[in-house]
Amino acid sequence: MNRLGLLALQILVGLVGFAIWHVLTVYPILGSPKQIQFFFSTPVDVLKRTWMEMTNPEIWGHLWITLQETVLAFVFGAVGGIAFGFLFARNALLAAVFDPYIKAANALPRVVLAPIFALWFGLGIWSKVALGFTLVFFIVFFNVYQGVREVSPVVLNNARMLGMSERGLLRHVYWPSALTWMFSSLHTAVGFALVGAVVGEYLGSSAGLGYKIHEAESVFDVTGVFAGMLILTVFVIVIDTVVTLIENRLLVWRPQAGGQG
Repeated sequence: MNRLGLLALQILVGLVGFAIWHVLTVYPILGSPKQIQFFFSTPVDVLKRTWMEMTNPEIWGHLWITLQETVLAFVFGAVGGIAFGFLFARNALLAAVFDPYIKAANALPRVVLAPIFALWFGLGIWSKVALGFTLVFFIVFFNVYQGVREVSPVVLNNARMLGMSERGLLRHVYWPSALTWMFSSLHTAVGFALVGAVVGEYLGSSAGLGYKIHEAESVFDVTGVFAGMLILTVFVIVIDTVVTLIENRLLVWRPQAGGQG
């Protein structure tokens, strides 16, 4: 299927979802529409509120703050994950020593860390960046670690027999192997960077999309909450599209889909 057909199907799925939402909240199928709308609003009201928010210059300031937090958390987390992923994958003893601590840190609920980061870094952007970092780092770290470990010992032995240096192995063997794993993790990492930023804003902030959603929720403005979620969804799609474009430009080496017959 070509891209245009796929895009049409994706839009169709969204329209069907909005249509079902409209029918269930406007018509008395599940009960009184007024009661249903108190909890779920209506797609028409949500779209109207979203348009009103997007035409208000104030929302762009909130979007800019959330974008800063997301980008910083993504960059720091990805760089840290790549660096430590390579380091631990190339040093078996180091990986074995720190293995229980890495697993314990990864298993720690991130929401527990949010108030600690707020205490350490304040209510500005850096507490949100720190929370997003903890989400992005482990995703990238484990993928890069696995990508480097997946290098075939036969390929390594052949490269060493041909006199390739450690720098050459890193550039021509380890890095290409880890590259696909790394980029496959970046799509997920972008989403988690945004999650960290928005959750941090929701728990304690004076600006950002998370703050706007929390502000609407605090006055039981369900339409405002859903409008904030819709803006957040579009925001994620735009960022993921940018990552995909970067991946297509940078990821030159790709593994073959199947073996040679």
